[in-house]
Amino acid sequence: MTEKVSLPIYADEMRQETLDRLSRIEGQVKGVARMVEGQRQCLEVLQQLASVQAALKGVTKTVLRNYLERCATDAIRSGDTAVYDDLMEAIYKFVK
Repeated sequence: MTEKVSLPIYADEMRQETLDRLSRIEGQVKGVARMVEGQRQCLEVLQQLASVQAALKGVTKTVLRNYLERCATDAIRSGDTAVYDDLMEAIYKFVK
């Protein structure tokens, strides 16, 4: 990425909320590992994995929105046309 972004990239409240959500997700992942270690039923593990994926999707949406509002907007305003390629790459990663 070639864009220059003004700091801070994340507003304090959004940053803390995202870190809190990631900590909860980390706990969920550790819980899934304990479930597998403890020989829990496959469907129970799959249900928890679906929950982890949904939580990660929520964080992804938050960070992507922040990218659009702060990083991409700053790059577009500065005339950095490479941001369009970066933006398309980011979108393609999450529409698979």
